[in-house]
Amino acid sequence: MTDVGTLALLTMLGAVVGLDFVSFPQAMLARPIVASTLAGALCGDAGAGLMVGVLLECFALETMPFGASRYPEWGPASVAAGAMASLNPGDVHAPSRLIPFAVLAGLACAFVGGQTLVWLRRFNLTVAARYRDELAAGDAAAVVAVQWTGLVVDFGRAGAVTALYVMVLFPLRNALAGMLHPEMDPIAVAIVGSIGVGVAGGAVWKVVHNTKGYQWWLLAGLLIGGTVAVVI
Repeated sequence: MTDVGTLALLTMLGAVVGLDFVSFPQAMLARPIVASTLAGALCGDAGAGLMVGVLLECFALETMPFGASRYPEWGPASVAAGAMASLNPGDVHAPSRLIPFAVLAGLACAFVGGQTLVWLRRFNLTVAARYRDELAAGDAAAVVAVQWTGLVVDFGRAGAVTALYVMVLFPLRNALAGMLHPEMDPIAVAIVGSIGVGVAGGAVWKVVHNTKGYQWWLLAGLLIGGTVAVVI
């Protein structure tokens, strides 16, 4: 298990990115590539966190968080997954062995988090129902009370699920670290990466295939992205 200080930092980061996902400020902090990299930096290996975030981002591209639709919650899950692959003192090979499992754990946690968002919406509905008459009358104090209640509860929910993810995943990570063989690292990462790219490609195709000239935009994006990847 990780130390209390790191757990507190990860919990706070998860609370912030969880709040960002829907409630406030929606500044893209909850994107896996951001949340996982930040978690990796907190745990001493931003590179491993970035790798996990890139792979989770491929899956997250499929999510369309519109209206009352149900979808995975990527922020806190990405924080836990990035930390799982990053906190490896004294073992430079551990991140590559753990990345596939961290991505799998992130996917599982994202779906658990999605269910907690459903519970949050139901709670918000009960709060709004209590202020129905005041809201109908345009009472500003009632509007502020409902908004602040939703924000505070969402912040606490995201922090709680992040702490739960970390406390569950880190013992699993410690058990896996000593069991995995380094020679399997490239194969495992390649398999996870291929699946992620396939899912991301399907998500992008679904969004853009009805756009005029989409094939040229996709080709340009691939060329630019490939060039940047080679240069970096």
